[in-house]
Amino acid sequence: MPLSHDHIRTTVATYLARHPHESEQLGALLDALDRTGDAIASRSTFTGHVTCGAIVVDPLGRVLHVLHVASGKVLAPGGHIEHADESLAATALRRLHEETGIPPRAVTPWPGYEAVSFDIDIHDNDARPGKGEPGHQHFDLRFLFRLHTAAEVPVVLQEEEVGGIEWRPVDRVTSPSLREKLLKLPPQAQPETANASALIYNDRGEYLLHLRDYFPGRIWEPGMWSLLGGGREPQDATLEHTVRRELAEEAGLVIPDLTSFGTEYASDDAGATVPIAIYAGRWNGDPRELHLTEGVMLAWFAPTDLHRLRIADTTSDLVRRHAASLPAGTAPQSGLAAHEERRPASPHGTVLNVIGVHLYLERPDGTVLLGLRHPDSAFAPSTWHVLAGHCEQESAITCLVREAREEAGLHIERQDVELVHVIHHIDRARDRPRMGLFFRARTWSGEPELREPDKCTQWTFWDPSALPDDIVPYTRVAIEGIRAGRLYTETGWA
Repeated sequence: MPLSHDHIRTTVATYLARHPHESEQLGALLDALDRTGDAIASRSTFTGHVTCGAIVVDPLGRVLHVLHVASGKVLAPGGHIEHADESLAATALRRLHEETGIPPRAVTPWPGYEAVSFDIDIHDNDARPGKGEPGHQHFDLRFLFRLHTAAEVPVVLQEEEVGGIEWRPVDRVTSPSLREKLLKLPPQAQPETANASALIYNDRGEYLLHLRDYFPGRIWEPGMWSLLGGGREPQDATLEHTVRRELAEEAGLVIPDLTSFGTEYASDDAGATVPIAIYAGRWNGDPRELHLTEGVMLAWFAPTDLHRLRIADTTSDLVRRHAASLPAGTAPQSGLAAHEERRPASPHGTVLNVIGVHLYLERPDGTVLLGLRHPDSAFAPSTWHVLAGHCEQESAITCLVREAREEAGLHIERQDVELVHVIHHIDRARDRPRMGLFFRARTWSGEPELREPDKCTQWTFWDPSALPDDIVPYTRVAIEGIRAGRLYTETGWA
């Protein structure tokens, strides 16, 4: 299905928060958002529709342009949204690859512009009678990327649409609005790669992840799952020495064979881009037997489980790309057998359950707080849900208090929380079972804020007798159980 209206509106609103003086000139786009709804993403909406462009800057400061055959114009790569596109930025990267052959992994979002468009341009598109298209407007959302390397990038042109490419200095960029913004952009120095991390995987196709301590402001990515690794020190002759030293110091872990998997880019707390050398190696041990000196715990996770974790998108993408690069048949056909060979046997039938905590926040007028999940969310996109999170290495009430503060800026004291419902549910046969704990906050301070707009796009108090249709099913069941005074419900079990 096409990208949602909410995703496009949120992206435009975020852009205008940085460029409020452009509200008037983008009036046609704002009017179309109100008038056409989801249809604004469709190329057949001839009152005007959204397109996406990729602005790619190489290490020499030059900007990529392509010659479009149909129009004869020299422009940045870009084009229409397709049903399979997961985000506007993904549309831009797809069009970059289709038109020039440059793969998405060859570029990285410009620091500070990971989730917001760099420029928005409205221009007229000529009629194409042969294709039955009248003249119409394009609302072009442009995303800024940096090329990783100064070496010449192999180019494979989409010959039916692109006649050639050109790297132009900023002062010769064809779009005036884009040129003006690029000229004001501070130059980004390429820092020396001084960090290294390890992608450790086993024969079951699982990856070893490290749960970091929850010390906000003191460590990078607090309370998140990450790779083992760290920064280069004076005694490290190479970055391979860095990653081997970090593995030994953090976990007493020795991996005989490590191979370079490339360089990734992440943003630190100050917004600066940090290059990280990635090394990959195979290990089939039990992480519970390692001596962990930093962080909370180590555990194996399959790539299909990553969406359930508190983990950086860059780390998830890296793991999935590495998994896709492994030869077919690398993991044994019977993952369970291999698992049982290397770990202590569990009691018959024992399965680890995912514990989720949920906030039932009811105002004196009886209305209940729900959040609309972001359209790009891996779980229940564009669907209403109570404030919730997964319980990590912490108590359930500690998790609830933390999630309320992080997601909505609400301050709740432990003594003001009571358990009002438990729901034991499973989505499909053979999925991991889930235990949902619903807590009522008797009192709290603060009003709900959008602290994590990439996860939740709005908070609204709803009448529990008139809940929205597009609500997470088990959330509806739990709210009905709370109103009926039931403490426990089961759903999804045969």
